Amino acid sequence: MKRRLSFPLFWRIFLSIWLAMAVTVVSSNLATRYLLDRERQAIERQVGLQDLAQKAIAIREQKGRGDAWRFLRAQGERLDLHLVLIQRDEHDDSLPKPIRERMNSAWYPQKPAVIRISDEYRLIAWPRASGDGWLDPRFFRTLELGFAFILITLACWWIARLVSRPLKHMESTAREIAAGKNQLRVSQKIAGRRDEVGLLATAFNVMTDQLCDLLERQKGLLRDISHDLRTPLTRQRIAIELASDSGADEALIASILRQNERLEAMTSQILSLYRVAEKGGDIAREPVKPVRLINQVLRDAADYAEHQGVDCQLSATDEASGVTVLGDAGLLQRAFDNILQNALDHTPPGKSVQIRVAVEQQWVCIDIRDQGPGAEESTLPHLFEPFFRADKSRGGSGWGLGLAIARDIVNAHDGRIGASNDESGGLRVAIRLPVFTAA
Repeated sequence: MKRRLSFPLFWRIFLSIWLAMAVTVVSSNLATRYLLDRERQAIERQVGLQDLAQKAIAIREQKGRGDAWRFLRAQGERLDLHLVLIQRDEHDDSLPKPIRERMNSAWYPQKPAVIRISDEYRLIAWPRASGDGWLDPRFFRTLELGFAFILITLACWWIARLVSRPLKHMESTAREIAAGKNQLRVSQKIAGRRDEVGLLATAFNVMTDQLCDLLERQKGLLRDISHDLRTPLTRQRIAIELASDSGADEALIASILRQNERLEAMTSQILSLYRVAEKGGDIAREPVKPVRLINQVLRDAADYAEHQGVDCQLSATDEASGVTVLGDAGLLQRAFDNILQNALDHTPPGKSVQIRVAVEQQWVCIDIRDQGPGAEESTLPHLFEPFFRADKSRGGSGWGLGLAIARDIVNAHDGRIGASNDESGGLRVAIRLPVFTAA
């Protein structure tokens, strides 16, 4: 594979800021020089200055340099200009050193204009610092700061966009993949970038491909094993029943039968988990009354609850009794049954499991609370993961599939499910399903 040339993000950011600063300095200097040249040319084109210079020359020849200097000073105050009359030296035609320094130095914003009066005299004129009608030095500082602000702002915006847009795209892609859209990947436009962001996007796509491949293999393996186990388990059950009919040891046969039933139940749970996961939201839907389903679940679990010595209590508001949701009645009943069985398994004898159904803001809210030991806070986010068992706080004989199946069923019905420790003790599983029709 041909290695692509890379342009590191560090140098992109560094050069962007450096170029913005350089362009700011160059453009502001060019603009300042252009305006100053225009101002100097405007001074040189003023016809009145020629007449003033002629009068100053006449005063100088008649009354002396002092009177000529005072005359030019008075006229300069009137025109907001500095006026200096220079007499050419016979041996040196260059301007005096202070004037040359002012013209060439960057420290003086106003540059002198040289007006040729005659072969012998020249008039030097430049604006006063606060003179009206001429460019104020503060204008140039404002101009430079404005250029700097605009260009650096554009550079920072470009840098922020360069970095944030692909990262935001990767973040949203990661969220959607976590929500179950495993086919999504970071776009090739971002992955093809020749910098660290492109390398990160490429690594993200490779990592996602590998993880999704592993998950698919895991699902396929468990699904195939579950399918393959059903046939020998069924045959084993038939053989056990035949052995029981032929007079084999009843205690031994009963023990073997219990283990067989346990394996069949686990296999059925695994198959249910992956059937729901594969269907996702593509399930048969019809109006279903949650309260009616919960009553049916309670009737089916009555013998088991009595055996456990646990009392089940259902309370439903009048509005909740008649409300319906849109979904598959069999799947929803399976979800409620799994949660109820989990609550019964972890509630000590003499305690109760409380089920409350209410309607809140177009949601059917079903809370199932047990009076068991609860769960450690660190394990709560993992209770709905397949094969997860919080043995330290909620030991049991299950396989960690009941709540995972319930979660997938609720998600397939566009609902929400969560677990928390109740204030009075025990675990509280809260289910939220969207209302289809109100009572």
